Amino acid sequence: MDFLRSLGHPEEIYNLCRFKMAGCRAVLSRQEREAMSDSLRTCYTYLNQTSRSFAAVIQALDGELRHAVCIFYLVLRALDTVEDDMTISLETKVPMLHNFHTYLYQADWRFTESKEKDRQVLEDFPTISLEFRSLAVVYQEVIADICHKMGLGMAEFLEKQVESLLEWDKYCHYVAGLVGIGLSRLFSASELEDAIVGEDRRLSNSMGLFLQKTNIIRDYLEDQLEGREFWPREVWSKYGKKLSELAKSENIVPAVQCLNELVTNALQHVPDVLLYLSRLRNQSVFNFCAVPQVMAIATLAACYNNQQVFKGVVKIRKGQAVTLMMDATNIQAVRAIMYQYVNEIYQKIPLTDPSSGRTQNIVSTVQKLSLSSGPLVSRHSFSPIYLSCAMLLAALSWQYLSTVQASEEVHTGQ
Repeated sequence: MDFLRSLGHPEEIYNLCRFKMAGCRAVLSRQEREAMSDSLRTCYTYLNQTSRSFAAVIQALDGELRHAVCIFYLVLRALDTVEDDMTISLETKVPMLHNFHTYLYQADWRFTESKEKDRQVLEDFPTISLEFRSLAVVYQEVIADICHKMGLGMAEFLEKQVESLLEWDKYCHYVAGLVGIGLSRLFSASELEDAIVGEDRRLSNSMGLFLQKTNIIRDYLEDQLEGREFWPREVWSKYGKKLSELAKSENIVPAVQCLNELVTNALQHVPDVLLYLSRLRNQSVFNFCAVPQVMAIATLAACYNNQQVFKGVVKIRKGQAVTLMMDATNIQAVRAIMYQYVNEIYQKIPLTDPSSGRTQNIVSTVQKLSLSSGPLVSRHSFSPIYLSCAMLLAALSWQYLSTVQASEEVHTGQ
């Protein structure tokens, strides 16, 4: 269970989203690809094969930041593949997680015994580490530091259940908050964003925690079926003797109450998300950060007070996902989106729910923040050239999403 995997889309979604919202330019031109080294082109191939969700927005980033984030992603994907592989013994896995950051500087290190579907990033790690060492030192330092900290955190939770809400935050920090912190430091290092973006670790951490908690909440049933548990005992133990028992039909009332309490907890990060996004100046960075966040709030709204979380997969509609991708291109539009979905949650709050008061309070806070800069602007007030690009993107995206098989799950959509 990781931040990188959980917001996944099939890789082909990139081929439908190859436009920068501001200029409608193909993200990677033929000339850009031809200018790449063979190893860097291979890295982008691996990116498209493994990321699903982030391939589009990573390749839409400006300048050298694009390559740095691509390599950052692949390094963490390799690290996560080690963590997820249950065929690797703990005696082997723990030292690997602890030392993984050192493999970045070992030209020939690779691991060929993984059984995971993304094992190619381990089997061909020399290609990834070569491109890592080709990055500017300022990028290398960030990537190696985050890789080290994440490896230590993953090892800590290998045989440890998430007991308290504090441990839930800690686990989410290791697997997602650190990703947000690392990305923010890369944004600032590229000078596309101000220094404060990389320096404010609290806001960067909240960006990751909001996404990860959404994934954990939504994926209750999937994780149960695979023998994993990430809901904190401090919460679920108030509603049942075992977390698995929440899926039983006779326990649906307390199960939904438990769900609502966790959604309420996740919503606490939205004010930080809005503040973080308000500081961004580069359009490609803004798109990269905003799209997953609006997908997450839409997913939380779909999950809130919804028994389906315990019976199957909760997704947002395909057309809704396309609209969110097109709309989330400026802070005013994101505020409007956040307002819309927390209002949907507000309309569904049961008066008898034990968390109703706290849910109403955080919803009210988000609504006030969304309105703090004046009346909400229309999410559809675009220039003619943007509207033409958006219409084309919508048509392509809808055509694609309509043909995706159920197994190729748009994890943040219904």
